[in-house]
Amino acid sequence: MVNDSKLILLTGPTGYVGGRLLRALEAAGRRVRCLSRHPETLSQRVAHTTEVVKGDVLDAMSLPPNMIGVHTAYYLVHAMASANSFEDEDRRSAHAFAVAARDAGVERVIYLGGLGRGSKLSTHLRSRQEVGRILRESGVATIEFRASIVIGSGSASFEMIRALVEKLPAMITPRWVTTRTQPIAVEDVIAYLMQALDLEINGSSIIEIGGADQVSYLDLMKEYARQRGLKRWMIPVPVLSPRLSSLWLGLVTPVYARVGRELVDSLRNETVVRDRSAADLFSIHPLGFREALTRALANEDREFAETRWSDAFSSVATSPQWGGTTFGRRIVDSRSARVPFSAAMAFRPIDRLGGKTGWYYGNWLWRIRGLLDLLFGGAGMRRGRRVPDHLFPGDTVDFWRVEEVQRDHLVRLSAEMRLPGRAWLQFEVEPSGSGSLIRQTAIFDPVGLFGQLYWYFLYPIHHLIFAGMLRGIVRAMGECR
Repeated sequence: MVNDSKLILLTGPTGYVGGRLLRALEAAGRRVRCLSRHPETLSQRVAHTTEVVKGDVLDAMSLPPNMIGVHTAYYLVHAMASANSFEDEDRRSAHAFAVAARDAGVERVIYLGGLGRGSKLSTHLRSRQEVGRILRESGVATIEFRASIVIGSGSASFEMIRALVEKLPAMITPRWVTTRTQPIAVEDVIAYLMQALDLEINGSSIIEIGGADQVSYLDLMKEYARQRGLKRWMIPVPVLSPRLSSLWLGLVTPVYARVGRELVDSLRNETVVRDRSAADLFSIHPLGFREALTRALANEDREFAETRWSDAFSSVATSPQWGGTTFGRRIVDSRSARVPFSAAMAFRPIDRLGGKTGWYYGNWLWRIRGLLDLLFGGAGMRRGRRVPDHLFPGDTVDFWRVEEVQRDHLVRLSAEMRLPGRAWLQFEVEPSGSGSLIRQTAIFDPVGLFGQLYWYFLYPIHHLIFAGMLRGIVRAMGECR
């Protein structure tokens, strides 16, 4: 582990790339200062060695005090989701940051921008490259990386691809989906950003980075469908304007219409690497797009996502609550209750779920679900549970299996009934004041359109059962004393 005393300023630490870079910097033992508009929130999520300060790149007065002592500054912010002119906000914030960095004696700025060449760049790409120019012209040595689509669990491009393929058995494919691009895995982006800290280079430089393959969005969608085992029909159409495309994307994907419009508009420009100097400067061998997609899907199985593009405070939309909240391809329905009991006592009725104890609400509905499961070749409710009072990893509980147990804190059950997808039921207990907070979360990973329809069609019943179950668990706590 490096124990580098040089102070690093990280902007955008709650963003998709910034959040992952923060973890990498901390793991490498670097001294990090995070600039955040909401330090009270971020400070709960960083290592004890990381400093979190209040500041905003659009507030020029907040920058100079936070630049003191900084050796290298990462500039990983942009205003594409802004309700105002994002080009103007990007321009103003870059100027403010460049002046503050120069006046404070910062030795290096590292910036992540966008690939693309020519006089007819989209507004988004033109703005990204203008920011790089402003930073370079400050006089501070600037390393400007230019990248195309970033592939990783939670990235905007990956979210858009996933939503289109998962939800639409057939889709129209406008001309822009065939434009060449060079997608790069987020792991490789982080590797470049990390190695840039110690790169021996004089002055400023523009470095184009990309994955091993030059493909199109159509290729990406087809490969995603193949890896998920989904049959999809692509119907080409000669034209579909970025505005119409973005409105369509807003209906079927989690990408906000304004962001979607800018992403789509950028796709009329080829975004491929033409300058190969990155191969000489860095000891990185980028992944191909197939492996990048495989890793993105695997990461979501390990955890929902390390960071998500929509985590950034600049995101201006919120997910609808009816039917649960979407995280990646999963749908999450969560509720909580505060109880005047210790965590150990609150955990007891959870430890007794299923079997002869039942599910604390609507046991007849659970039995009907078990019979249906048997009819379709599943295990049904006949397995019960091995030990009546304690859950252990690997145990069966009716048509669930215990995936994880942290005594007096967490239980996660994975469903083994017949489903058009995968499902989990999780309970967490945390001390809270003089009592505890208990949180119940149902998680569903649907497969294709049928999986989506299954969840939303049955959501009213699920809501009734899970809400009643939590109330029953709370009532049972007093009885377990």
